[in-house]
Amino acid sequence: MQHSAFLTCNFLQKVLAKNTQFTPNPRKNKHLSFKERVKIELLAGEGKTAYAIAKLLNRPINTITNELRRGTVEQIKQGKFVKIYYADAGQAKYEANRRNTGRRYELLQCSEFVGYIEKMMLEEDWSVDSAVGRAAATGKFDKMLCTKTIYNYIDLGLLKVKNTDLPLKLRRSPKGVRIRANKRNLGDSIESRPSHVEEREEFGHWEIDTVIGSKSKEDESLLTIVERKTRNALIRKISARTAEAVMKEIDTIKEEFGSQFHEAFKTITSDNGSEFASLSRLKEQNVGVYFTHPFSSFERGTNENHNGMIRRFIPKGKKISDYSLEAIERIEEWMNGLPRKILGYKTPEELFEEELDLIYAL
Repeated sequence: MQHSAFLTCNFLQKVLAKNTQFTPNPRKNKHLSFKERVKIELLAGEGKTAYAIAKLLNRPINTITNELRRGTVEQIKQGKFVKIYYADAGQAKYEANRRNTGRRYELLQCSEFVGYIEKMMLEEDWSVDSAVGRAAATGKFDKMLCTKTIYNYIDLGLLKVKNTDLPLKLRRSPKGVRIRANKRNLGDSIESRPSHVEEREEFGHWEIDTVIGSKSKEDESLLTIVERKTRNALIRKISARTAEAVMKEIDTIKEEFGSQFHEAFKTITSDNGSEFASLSRLKEQNVGVYFTHPFSSFERGTNENHNGMIRRFIPKGKKISDYSLEAIERIEEWMNGLPRKILGYKTPEELFEEELDLIYAL
């Protein structure tokens, strides 16, 4: 794809001259403009990392990484294949997606508390506790009902929300814990993982897994990586559930985080799936890699919980290849924008950005 002729030097200089002012909170729930895409193209061409570009544009890093993947094309230069981000390619893909867009997630705007609860649960798939807690944390309403009262009203049929809209309430089925002997040894056991990782007080410790749709070997898969402290999730579509596909995407993530990758990724905990057979190679880059015991998904509880959230949108048996990259990105944005009680009703994205600020300030 050739670069559009109308992007003249003068135009580019004017775009960059208009620097975005920094504010405490990145712009959210607003689509990137073409002017911002031009800035991304120039900054990426200068070798800026996704984090640096996000800060210059005052945008969440996930927005920038998704845009870079969306607008990057492969070209041949001096006989070699190179990947380059182009603003017009990103804009064209965005406009095509807008023409085919489906459901849109609305802003947190509501006049009355009950209407707000119904809206967030029915349209955003939030839990009762997340919606009530977020409203309390932001002080949006003068009069509120507690979580227990909302559940009572749902049971009584007084709200638009029904028990069938509460997936966890319907599917909970406690099971006994079982630990079996390790049949596959891909590297260091979780038993040798530093004990402080369990405390979730230090940033940079991740859990990794894959999510499949159909059982077809030709179908694509999802690679999910969740940071234990902030609960921020990265969801990436990979061509297959193989070690090669997993490491290829890991290499892409390394490029996105640049020289600070080893600060953002201190350890990664995985199961013993064959798709993670090459994960231990990251130890050469000072990333600790640890593997759980077989049939012990609770040892990666954070990741398993997030995979369950993905199933709200992609049920078992549905082909991953039927979902576009944009649909996967919307799921990722929803998960990282969901207020969590365990985080003081802050969102994973907010905490993730704060941690990255500390790392890149070093």
